[in-house]
Amino acid sequence: MKFLWQYIKAYPSYMVGALVGQLAFVFVTLGLPTLLAQMINKAIIPQDTSALYRYGIFMAGIAIVGAFGRVLKSWSVAKMSNLVTMEIRNDTYTKMQQLSHHEFQEFGVPSLGTRITTDAFMLLQFIDLLFRQGLAAPLMIVFAVTMIIKTSPELGIAISPIAPITLFMVLWISKVTRPLSEEQQTDLDTINRIQRENITGLRVIRAFRREKFQEKRFEDVNKRYEKVSITLFRWMAVTPSAFSFIINVVIIAILWLGAGFIGAGSLDVGNLVAFIEYAFHALFSLMLFANIFMMYPRAAVSSRRLKEVMGAPISVKVPENPVTKTETHGYLEFKNVDFAYPDADEPVLRNISFKSKPGQTVAFIGSTGSGKSTIVKLIPRFYDVTKGQVLVDNVDVRDYSLKTLRRKIGFTPQKALLFSGKISENLRFGKYNATQHELEEASDIAQARSFIERLTTKYDTSLAEGGSNLSGGQKQRLSIARSIIGKPDIYIFDDSFSALDFKTDAILRKALREETRTATTIIVGQRVASIMHSDLIIVLDEGEIAAKGTHAELLKTSPIYYEIASSQLSQEELNR
Repeated sequence: MKFLWQYIKAYPSYMVGALVGQLAFVFVTLGLPTLLAQMINKAIIPQDTSALYRYGIFMAGIAIVGAFGRVLKSWSVAKMSNLVTMEIRNDTYTKMQQLSHHEFQEFGVPSLGTRITTDAFMLLQFIDLLFRQGLAAPLMIVFAVTMIIKTSPELGIAISPIAPITLFMVLWISKVTRPLSEEQQTDLDTINRIQRENITGLRVIRAFRREKFQEKRFEDVNKRYEKVSITLFRWMAVTPSAFSFIINVVIIAILWLGAGFIGAGSLDVGNLVAFIEYAFHALFSLMLFANIFMMYPRAAVSSRRLKEVMGAPISVKVPENPVTKTETHGYLEFKNVDFAYPDADEPVLRNISFKSKPGQTVAFIGSTGSGKSTIVKLIPRFYDVTKGQVLVDNVDVRDYSLKTLRRKIGFTPQKALLFSGKISENLRFGKYNATQHELEEASDIAQARSFIERLTTKYDTSLAEGGSNLSGGQKQRLSIARSIIGKPDIYIFDDSFSALDFKTDAILRKALREETRTATTIIVGQRVASIMHSDLIIVLDEGEIAAKGTHAELLKTSPIYYEIASSQLSQEELNR
C-alpha cells in the first residue's frame, strides 16, 4: 500500500486531527467504565449522595471531551479521504492523457474508466475506515487489555484463549477474499466494456436484430459478477456475526466466572461491571480491526490497478531538452520509415520515403489495410517509427516537445469525434482563445457555417455526446473547422471527406486550397476525385509505396491506381 501512503502523508494536519480525535475517544471509552466501577463501589452501594454527584459531573465532562474528539475525528477523516481520492483521480487522469495509443489498447478503455471511478472510490472507503477505526482499534485493544489485567488478572487469563482464535479467523477470511476481490473488479471491467459497446453500437445492434444476443452477453457477465460478489459479501458478513457470537459467549463466561470470584471475596461488583466493559471494548475493537483486514484485500486490488496505470511506461517519450521552436514552417519528410505495432510480428509500413514543402498537397490512396491511416498517425507521434525518421521542419518528431509538435499540426481523424458541449467549445479545441470572427471564418471554409446559422442558438447550440444529434457530414465539417481554426503548419485529413456529397466536397476543397497555400496538406482518401488535384499522390500496397506521382502520371504508370480510378471515374474523365 505504498502507493496509497504517498498520498496520505501529504496531509499531516488531518492525520494529527484524526489521531487526537481517536485518543479522546479512547480516553472516554475506557475512562467511563473506571468511573462507573468507582461509583458503584464508593457511591451507589454505600449510598453516598455527594460522591454520586461528583462522579456524575466527572462522567459528564468526559462525555463532552468524547463528543469533541468524535467531531474532530470525523471532520479530519472525511476531509483527508476525499482530498486523497481527488488527488489520486487527478493524477490518474493526467497520466492517462500521457499514454500512447498502444498503452490505451493494453489497458482497455472500459478498464481505465473502472479504475478511475470504482477503484478510486474503493480507496476512499478504505481510507475512511482506516482512520475512523484503524487508529482507535489498536489503542483500544492495548489499553483495554491493560485495564483487564489490572482489574482482575485471574479473570483475564481465563478468557485469554479467545484472542488467538479470533486473530486466526480474521487472517483466514482475508486470505480467502483477496482472489474474490480481484475477480470482482475484472468482471466489473467486462460489464463496463459490454455496456460501452452496446451504447456506441446501438444502431448496428438494432439493424441486425441482435438485441437478444447482446442482452445474453450482458446477463452472463452480470450473473458472474453477482455470483462472485455474493460469495465475497457472504464471507464479509461472517465476521460481524461471528464476533457478536464470541462477544456474547465471553460476557456469559465472565459473569459465570466473576460470580465465583465475588463469592470468594476477591472481586468487587463494580470491578466486575468495569471488567465486562473492558472485555467488550477489547473484543469490539478487535472486530473493528477485523473489518479493516476484510477491506484490505479489496483496497489492495484497487490500489494495484491504479498503480499499474500510474506506473505504466510511456512509449512516446519526450527528450530532456526538447525542441520548442523552429525557423522553418510547413516542411515534412519521411526517411526510409518502417513501422510495426508493438505486438505485431510483421511491420505494417516498409521503406516509406517522401518530401513535402509549404503549399504542396500530398495524398495517399490504396486498398483497405495498406497503411494509409498509420502513416499520418506517425506525424503527430501517436506512435513512434520502428525504423527511419519523420522530420517536421527538418527536425525529428522525437526531438520535439509534444505540445510544440502538435501545435504545428491540424489533425482531422477518420472518425469525426465531437464532445458534449457547445459548438463553439468544440471548435475552440483547435484554438482555445479563438474569437467569434475566427469561429465563423473556420466554419465558413469548412462549409459548416450554413447549417450552424440555421440553428436557433447558432454557435451556442449544445451537442450530445459524440455529436450524435448531428449528421455524419455535419460532424465531419465541424471536425475540419476545428482543425483549421488554429492555422497550423501541417494539415492532416484522414479520410475526412467521406460523408460529404460531391458538391460540398468540391467547394470545401477549393476553399481549403486557398487557406492552406502556406502549409503542407496531407490527405488520406478513397475517392480519386478528392485527391486527383494533389501535387503528389502516393499509392500504397501492403504497407509499401507502389507508385507516386501526379494523377496524370499515375494513370499511365501505375496499374493499381488506374484500377482504382477506372472504378470511380468515367472514361471521359480518365482521358482528360
